[in-house]
Amino acid sequence: MKVLLLEDELMLQSAIKEYLSDTGFEVTAFEDGQEAYENITNNNYDLFIFDINTPSMDGLSLLDKLQKEKIYVPTIFISAITEIEQISQAYALGCYDYLKKPFHLKELSLHIERLLKMADIRAKSFIKISKMYSYDAENKCLLFDGEEQLLTHKQLQIMDVLAKNINKVVDFEMLRHYAWDDSPVDNAIIRAEIHRVRQVLKEDLITTLKGVGYTLSKQI
Repeated sequence: MKVLLLEDELMLQSAIKEYLSDTGFEVTAFEDGQEAYENITNNNYDLFIFDINTPSMDGLSLLDKLQKEKIYVPTIFISAITEIEQISQAYALGCYDYLKKPFHLKELSLHIERLLKMADIRAKSFIKISKMYSYDAENKCLLFDGEEQLLTHKQLQIMDVLAKNINKVVDFEMLRHYAWDDSPVDNAIIRAEIHRVRQVLKEDLITTLKGVGYTLSKQI
């Protein structure tokens, strides 16, 4: 697992990097926020650990910039700051956890374990369909490039059953059961509604299996 650490106290940075490396993490460390940002835009990470007060760009500004660029990575803030305004800002920007300095390295490890469990639960509710499309099964919404694409209630019901059965055949009976609540609609009505779904999608995601049903194939 790849971790990017932003910490300008070099002794603490070294201690955290050594501790996490010994426990199996691959850690890249920076003391300068701008340098960390430039590295992040060219690499993929599984976890960020940011101090708040860092040179060039502080941790809060860095996370804000990454969120605006749709770079979403679980983040822990570590800081001696106790002002509720900055702590609230950190959570508002999307950080998962906040650890006040000074702390024991084992405490950091426990926070990471808890964060990864939370991130895993959240990730399981997101179904990746293509590079641009994903489906949020928990909130029942279709996302294009991270933004919700508006669909009718019926279109969402169809996408729900297709996404939850991605790469599997969804026959007419399944669609009738899940999207029409077992109403006795004929296949022509289902085909017409699927056609309307295809028209609003920005990518060709749905494959027709003639006389059988449809499949939503993962495109990545």
